[in-house]
Amino acid sequence: MKSKGMVFMSLFLFIAVMMSGCGASDEKERQDTDRAASVSQESKTSDENAAVSTDGQDESADDTEKVSAGELEVCFGDKGNPFMLQLNDSDTAAAIARYVGTSDWRLPIYEDDEDADYDVMQYYDIPSSYDIPSKPEKVTSVKAGEVYYSDPNRIVLFYQDAGVSEEYTPVGHFDATDEFVEAVKNNPVLEGWGNKIVLITKP
Repeated sequence: MKSKGMVFMSLFLFIAVMMSGCGASDEKERQDTDRAASVSQESKTSDENAAVSTDGQDESADDTEKVSAGELEVCFGDKGNPFMLQLNDSDTAAAIARYVGTSDWRLPIYEDDEDADYDVMQYYDIPSSYDIPSKPEKVTSVKAGEVYYSDPNRIVLFYQDAGVSEEYTPVGHFDATDEFVEAVKNNPVLEGWGNKIVLITKP
């Protein structure tokens, strides 16, 4: 009987040890699984944040690209309504915008050139102190609202469609609405000055 008791006791201890080992193994396996799931979630969150950051950078880059050309505000006459000149992305347009940003331009409009067709265009002379780069190209037709630079230091605005044969550097364009065309045509002669003026400012 004593021998049988010893056998049963040994068997009981062996089973207890085995069960204890299995429990520890199960607990370790569960901890490893939880740790792996946590690492996977952190990696996923990091990837999502990186994607959001990249998207934000792309949107910012797009916005920058959209506004890089810039614009200027133009009034025909001191009390005229403002119209926006959308500038091309060029050295000529950038130089004009840079100078106007430093000091507003209030330029006279001359209409005494026998070779100019004032029914479709007008021009404004810029003081020679401004150094403006240009890259002229042959222009044979223009659309209403288009603006060009002509050497030396002259801005040319077309407010009607026209056929031409000139060497111009494109600068930008206006939205040639009826209101815009009327503002250009009906710009009053400045009292005491003898000609019209155009006011160009940086918005």
